[in-house]
Amino acid sequence: MTRAAISIGPHNLRNPVLLAPMAGITDAPFRALAWRFGAGYVVCEMVSAKADLWHTEKSRLRRQPVAGITPVSVQIAGGDAATVAQAAVSHWRDGADIIDINFGCPAKKVCRKAAGSQLLKDEALVAQIIGATVQAVPIPVTVKIRTGFSLAQKNGVEIARIAEGQGAQAIAVHGRTRACRFNGEVEHETVAAIKAAVSIPVFANGDIESPAQAAKVGAATGVDGVMIGRAALGAPWLPGQIAGVTGELSLVEKLSVIRGHVAAMQKFYGPAGVRVARKHVRWYFEKLDELADEAWRRSFVVAFNRLEGALEQQDFLAALG
Repeated sequence: MTRAAISIGPHNLRNPVLLAPMAGITDAPFRALAWRFGAGYVVCEMVSAKADLWHTEKSRLRRQPVAGITPVSVQIAGGDAATVAQAAVSHWRDGADIIDINFGCPAKKVCRKAAGSQLLKDEALVAQIIGATVQAVPIPVTVKIRTGFSLAQKNGVEIARIAEGQGAQAIAVHGRTRACRFNGEVEHETVAAIKAAVSIPVFANGDIESPAQAAKVGAATGVDGVMIGRAALGAPWLPGQIAGVTGELSLVEKLSVIRGHVAAMQKFYGPAGVRVARKHVRWYFEKLDELADEAWRRSFVVAFNRLEGALEQQDFLAALG
């Protein structure tokens, strides 16, 4: 996907294909891989705006930057303007270059706390949160939204206008409403309307799984770029492929990436890395059609998940060649 150079505030993105922030997934090892393969921009995992969680080990790991990746972008979730703004200040002081506010997550545990996409129901509160955050920090503020709260309240265009009016400098839009969660087909008509309604960069997100799909969405919507989320699970090279930076990987190359990723997770998390590695190995093997049939790959993952030691995991993967 090739388009004109895109900037978020003073930060020039190296290409218009972004890796979406995903809690429990886009940790430092995963972001490092996506960046290595050519993603134009990556965002840290979503973190809570609550101050009492700032010093927890989980929060520290989630906002961990990766050497050589710029700009450093951190996503915050919260439902109170003052709390989100204060969290933004803490992240800025800790080295963040961009603050992203989550108005898009449909997870029940997030929405129950009046955060994420639940906030799309209250446009006044969205304005307060964005405005307070923009006023609190001297760095760009961006937002991740959906096409609306529900099919009956598809207010994505209004939310986008509010975001721009309050000083947000870019918008990523998932092509479903909060009520749709991840069900049904993505629609990009609303994304196109959002792009036409604002002058700041807009990125389309949702079920973009190939360079061809990215090109189709770009042509249909006129967006400035795309954001790749769940399609990158087990394929951290995908954003770079969509950007035209990385070509197709051979099976040998993919297996090498998997081994390196597992080792990086074990180093990053310590003993907990053995557990974290399991879900990533499952995602990789779900897509390795060229390795073996689906039944064999499922059995391999089941066996891998029984391993309790870091060296056992590494040796098990090394045996594949």
